[in-house]
Amino acid sequence: MSFKNLKSTFKALIVVILLGFSVACNTSPPNQTIPEPGPAIQDLDITVGQTIYVPAYSKIYSSPRGQTLDLTVTLSIHNTDTDQPIFITSVRYYDAQGALVKEYLANPLQLSPLGTADFYVESDVAENEGLGTNFIVEWGAEQPVYEPIVEAIMIHADSTQGISFTSPGRVIHQLQSEEE
Repeated sequence: MSFKNLKSTFKALIVVILLGFSVACNTSPPNQTIPEPGPAIQDLDITVGQTIYVPAYSKIYSSPRGQTLDLTVTLSIHNTDTDQPIFITSVRYYDAQGALVKEYLANPLQLSPLGTADFYVESDVAENEGLGTNFIVEWGAEQPVYEPIVEAIMIHADSTQGISFTSPGRVIHQLQSEEE
């Protein structure tokens, strides 16, 4: 086969692959309804404060032999209220045995409307914590607001491969406003 024929065959193969991707990306399975986009804020409660449990993973099993990958952990807190600030009063990080590893705030932190705060777990802190670490976040507001979105983001990147995932917080205590 000559170089010219090889080049033509290669071009034809590329065209077929691109057409295949185009068709695959533009078709949806039969009888599948696509949900209407809507603001996520409708799913949020209105409250004056909460205690939120956030599972985090500083390590994760990566093979059948029980080897683990070290993960970088970041806690992210998003104020979803468009008009009012919230106050983060405590961010505590615990190891897999439930022992307090780190308290991130010495004083309350005001988070402006639509503001975000991030808390990073240093790799030397994460070294001996075990797989199932967690955060406890406490926040409050002067008046009822939409609850924040609180989640942990875990990532591991090595060369050209990586893994990342999020873990949403769960409300374990909710404050009621005096009006309710």
